[in-house]
Amino acid sequence: MNLWQLFKKLYPVVKPYYILVIATLILTLISSLTAQVNAITLQYAVDAINHLIENGEHLSKGLRILTVISIILLGKEIVNVSVTFGQKFFGEKLRILVSQDLSQKIIEKFLRYRMSFFNDEKNQAGKLQTRIDRGVASLTRLVQIFFIDILPLLSAAVIALMLMFYANFWVGFIALIIVPVYFWVTWLQAKKMGNWRREFRDNREKKNQGILSIIHAIGVIKSFNREPIEANKQLQLQKQITENQMITRRVAYVFEGSKTLIEQIGLVLIIILTSFFVIKGQMSIGMIMYHVLLFNNVSAPIRSLHRIYDEMNDALIYSESFYQILEADDEIEDSGSVKPLLKGLFELKNVDFAYHGKQQVLHDISMIIKPNQVTALVGLSGAGKSTLISLLDKFYTATNGSITVDGVNINDIDTAYLRNHIGLVLQKNHIFQGSIRENIRYGKVDANDDEIIEAAQKASIHEQIIELKDGYDSDATMLSGGQQQRIALARMFLKNPPIIFLDEPTASLDAIATEQIKKSLDAIKIGRTVIMISHSLSQIIDADYTYVLENGHIVEHGTHEFLYQQNGAYKKIFDAMAKSLNIDKIALTMDLKKV
Repeated sequence: MNLWQLFKKLYPVVKPYYILVIATLILTLISSLTAQVNAITLQYAVDAINHLIENGEHLSKGLRILTVISIILLGKEIVNVSVTFGQKFFGEKLRILVSQDLSQKIIEKFLRYRMSFFNDEKNQAGKLQTRIDRGVASLTRLVQIFFIDILPLLSAAVIALMLMFYANFWVGFIALIIVPVYFWVTWLQAKKMGNWRREFRDNREKKNQGILSIIHAIGVIKSFNREPIEANKQLQLQKQITENQMITRRVAYVFEGSKTLIEQIGLVLIIILTSFFVIKGQMSIGMIMYHVLLFNNVSAPIRSLHRIYDEMNDALIYSESFYQILEADDEIEDSGSVKPLLKGLFELKNVDFAYHGKQQVLHDISMIIKPNQVTALVGLSGAGKSTLISLLDKFYTATNGSITVDGVNINDIDTAYLRNHIGLVLQKNHIFQGSIRENIRYGKVDANDDEIIEAAQKASIHEQIIELKDGYDSDATMLSGGQQQRIALARMFLKNPPIIFLDEPTASLDAIATEQIKKSLDAIKIGRTVIMISHSLSQIIDADYTYVLENGHIVEHGTHEFLYQQNGAYKKIFDAMAKSLNIDKIALTMDLKKV
C-alpha cells in the first residue's frame, strides 16, 4: 500500500468533517504567509541600517527602524500564536473524530465475520488487538501529520521557494534541486527499512499474543513450575525485537546523516551564490540573510521529514494489516433472507466439513432431527459433535452436502432470525464484564427484573445471588465456574427459544446442582427441538433418539434400548460411562439402604 492508496481509503472517513479540513487549510495558508515575515523584515532591517551607516544618518532614524521592525515581528508572533492554536486544535479534533470512526467501523465490521476468521492462527486475540490498536493509532496520527505537520511545512516551503525565485532565479533553483535529492534519499531509506518494519510488527504481535497466553494459562504454568520456560520464550522473542530495532536504528542514522549533509551543502551553496551577487552589485547585503532565512523555510520540512516519514511508513505498515481486517469482505457471514415458521425439523444430507478447507472433521453426515424431541449426540472427544452443532447454528458452512430446517436450506434462512429461535448453552460460556443482571439480560435485552429472577430460579442460581453483598448488581466475572455456567443457563431460560442446543450444559456443576438443572431442563425441553451433547448417563437415557459419532462419521443411531442391544460403539461408550461412575457399587449402596 502506498500513500495515495492510503489517502483514498481515508478520504471517506475524513469527508464528513470537511468544515474542519477547510478551517485548517485556511489557517495553514495564513501560517505559511506569516512564516515569511522574518526573512522580509530582516532583509529590510539589514539594508536600512546599512544605508544609515553608509550615509552617517542620525541615531533617531535607526531607532525608528528598530521600532517598526519590533512592532512587525511582535504583531506577527501574536497572529502566529492564534493561528497555530486554531490549526492544532482543529487538527487534533479531526484526529480524535477520525479515530472514533475508525475504531467503531472496524468493530462493527469484524462482528459480522464468520467464526472461521477468528479461529485462524493469524487472527488470534492478541494479534488482532495489536493490529487494530496500532492501526487506528497510526492512521489517525497520519491524519494529524498531514494537517498539522506536513501541510504547514510544505505550504511554507512552496511560498518561500516562490519568493526566492522572484528575487533571483539561480538562488531559487539551487534551493529547488536540494528538495528532490533529499526526498530521493528518504525514499531509499523507507524502501530499505520496509521489510524490517513488517518483521518488527509481526514480532510485536507475537509478543502481545504470548503475554495474553501467559495470563490465560497462569494457573497451568505455576502448577508445572514452568515460569522459567515461559520467561525464556518471551526473552527470545524480545531479543529478535531488539535486534530488529538495532538494525533499523543503524540504517536510519546512516541515512539521516546523509540527509543532514545534503541540507548543509544546499545552505553553503546559497550563501556562496548570494555573496557572489552582492559582490557583483546585483544584490543588497540584506538579501544574503533574506535568502538564508527563506532557505530555512524550505529546509524546515526537510529537517522534519525523517521523523514524519518514519511515522508515515509506520502508518503504512500497520495500515496494511488494519485494512486486511477491515476489508476482509469474503469473511462476512452469509445470511439468507427467508424467515420461515421454525418448528425445528433439521435434515442433513451427505454433509462434509473441513476447517479452513484443510482439516476435515465431518464425513458424509446424514441425519434427521425431529421437532418436539430430544436428540442426543454421543461420541468420544474429537468425534465432531460440537462442530455439528456449530453447523446447525450457522457458525460454519458445510463444505459439501445440504442442511435444511423445516424444508428450507439453512443458507437461505436469515441468520439473525435463525439464531433468535435457538438457545445455545456450551460447556464453557463467556461471562461479560458487568453485573449479574446485565449478563442474564443478555438473553433478552428488554427483560424486566421479575423475568430475570424467574430465569435465575430455573437455573438454580437465585439463592446464591441474593446472598451476595450487591445481589444482582454484583460483578458476574467474580463468580465461580459453576455459577457462571448457571448464569449462561439463565440466559437461555430467559430467551425461551423453540430450539435448544446443549453442549455439556452441566459439565461444570456439582451433583446437586446438576440434578437441579436437570429438572429445569426437563421442564423447558417439553414441546421444543432439543439437540444435546452430554456425557451424563441420565441425560443420554432420557433422549428420544441418539446418533453415535466416531472420527466424524455416524456409526450408529436409534433409541437407547435399540443401540444398547446392538453391542456396538454406543454400548461400549455407555458401559465406560457406567464404570467411571462405579455404578455397581452405587447400586449395592442403594440396595443396602433399602434393607
